[in-house]
Amino acid sequence: MKVENSVAIVTGANRGIGEALVRELVTMGAAKVYAGCRNANDAAHLVKEGAGKVVAVALDVTKDVQVANAAEQCRDVSLVINNAGLSQYGRRLIGSKTIATAQAEMDVNYFGILRMCRAFAPVLKANGGGAIVNILSAGALCNLPVLGTYCPTKAAAYSLTQGVRAELAGQGTFVSAIFVGSVDTRMADDVKGVEKVTPQYTARATLASLQRREEEVDADPMAVDLRARLARDPKKTERFLGRSLTLVPNVD
Repeated sequence: MKVENSVAIVTGANRGIGEALVRELVTMGAAKVYAGCRNANDAAHLVKEGAGKVVAVALDVTKDVQVANAAEQCRDVSLVINNAGLSQYGRRLIGSKTIATAQAEMDVNYFGILRMCRAFAPVLKANGGGAIVNILSAGALCNLPVLGTYCPTKAAAYSLTQGVRAELAGQGTFVSAIFVGSVDTRMADDVKGVEKVTPQYTARATLASLQRREEEVDADPMAVDLRARLARDPKKTERFLGRSLTLVPNVD
């Protein structure tokens, strides 16, 4: 799919990877970009920069009504980029006091994508098929226990991506998964001791892979390295990642 002249919607667009995606879409010639954020005013700077090509949309992916309203408002969309995400560093599957964090992360990282795919599938069909790009995480490939509640949400979203790809193949919708390792964003502030790529790096890798029609992409060196480690010795990698628990205290 060509980015040039496309009409895109990006969730979680007000900062980090989402913000970079909006800017890169405009740079690459997208006709229009809907910048979806919980508070539309948070995308005002992107609207100003976008020279008439960026439209702010109030969009909380955990709210059925807002997702439905966005699909109704953005009837010209040909590209959906599901970027909105929630991560709580240090939350444990067993050690945390409640499952509230796990539930909140699942609502954004899995059900949020599902809501968007369901709402926009008819829009994409009406506009010739288009594409859905799901920004996932290397944590979808195996669990990093210091992100114990987060990784299962990305694994679920990976499976969702495969299922949506199969269901929408008949209407010509291209569906891809982008596996992100470590990016210099607010979400990754607590992640120390690893090299982080810029959000712009991730945005460019994402859109380049879309134009090459690559269904699964490891978007940065950390993701590539983890995939290679898992291919060589998955159990050794699991044990290595498990040792991270001794380095990071339980947030609860």
